[in-house]
Amino acid sequence: MNRFLLKVSGAVARVTDSALGPHQTAVIRIGFSATWLLFLLREFPHRQELYGPDGPWDWDLADQLVGSNGAFTALLWSDGQGWFEALYLLAVVWSVLLLLGWRTRTMSVLFMVGVLSLQNRSVFMGDGGDNVLHLMSVYLVFTRCGQVWSLDARRARRADEVRARGERPQDRTGPALWGVLGFLLLLATLAGRMDGDWFVPALLWTVWLAQALWWLVGRYARTPQPRGLLDVVANIVHNGALLVIMAEACLIYATAGWYKIQGSRWQDGTAVHYPLHLEYFSPWPALGDLLTASGTLVMLVTYGTVAVQVAFPFTLFNRRVKNLLLALMITEHAVIAVVLGLPFFSLAMIAADAVFLPTSFLRRMGNACRRAYGWVRTRILRILPPRTRAGGAPVPVPRTGSPGEPVDHLDQVDHVDREEQAGQGPTVPAPGKAPSTRP
Repeated sequence: MNRFLLKVSGAVARVTDSALGPHQTAVIRIGFSATWLLFLLREFPHRQELYGPDGPWDWDLADQLVGSNGAFTALLWSDGQGWFEALYLLAVVWSVLLLLGWRTRTMSVLFMVGVLSLQNRSVFMGDGGDNVLHLMSVYLVFTRCGQVWSLDARRARRADEVRARGERPQDRTGPALWGVLGFLLLLATLAGRMDGDWFVPALLWTVWLAQALWWLVGRYARTPQPRGLLDVVANIVHNGALLVIMAEACLIYATAGWYKIQGSRWQDGTAVHYPLHLEYFSPWPALGDLLTASGTLVMLVTYGTVAVQVAFPFTLFNRRVKNLLLALMITEHAVIAVVLGLPFFSLAMIAADAVFLPTSFLRRMGNACRRAYGWVRTRILRILPPRTRAGGAPVPVPRTGSPGEPVDHLDQVDHVDREEQAGQGPTVPAPGKAPSTRP
């Protein structure tokens, strides 16, 4: 009994003390924002037909539908061309900022507004991936998805350095952004633009008030207890949203697999043959003919797809089997993107699958990207003339070891990586100075 209580208390402490899965939620943030951004950019020439006034689903039909189901869409606040163009461009900007991790809590809310506004304006546009993106855009609001691989993480490290020097970090951008968005939200509420379903308006006001409370406590609290309490609440909300995202992904695969079992074409092993020969899903007809030339291959792919989708939720308790099936599903979605011409559906599903990726793999991937960035930066600095590198002043090449032996920039990146893994911030001394030994 005591052992059981210890496990329960340990689990409760872990859920409340930290936001779990920081790398997984960062990948989800990057994956879904990149998916929506690429979709908006690809469809930019066709935006009028998809979501604008030139589409078959015109403004009056959309207004009648929203009036009956109460869905949220800011595109119906005005039928003007300027409003549509502005909101479409804002959706692109919000996706870029969320991808970079700038003010992730605020940008996640604005990202959700952009997704819901466009998708609820024309509900018949999409290929299945839009449903996943629709749900995940709401779930992202509840997560602390900017802990790593974001501009917010870099700003947090710099704020910690300022506090370590005994100073108070200054943040003027956050309160200004909060004030402007609060004013716009108040205007929309008073104008009756939030009279539909209560969920989205309530969520917007809740996040706005929570941001205000967070800033006030951090600014005026004399003891760390109030801020610690807010951290506990934020961690609980984050971990609950992460659990919902995992359950949603499992539910998608489980329902898809069990519905396939009931189909006669899936039962006789020929289901994969038919979509590969539909003109709408055949961007590469020759590739489809090649894949369906072997009846045995078609049967194996058909049965394998059903088996993987049905079995995946049950493999979460075995790490090795789960990772194997996860690799198979990601490969399957990559093949669907190329063979069936559904890139955004595949990107959305791969981004949802990323919540189950091992942390060690994500860290190695992050380190590899950092090393690649360091390699590219070093090569660019070597190509550029010295006077164009730093405002006309030559940039000295850092050296260690014996005189005359240059040091590759990758060694510095590895040094920074080791410091970050040890829980310290990167401390690169200025050229010609010894590193400080003060805490």
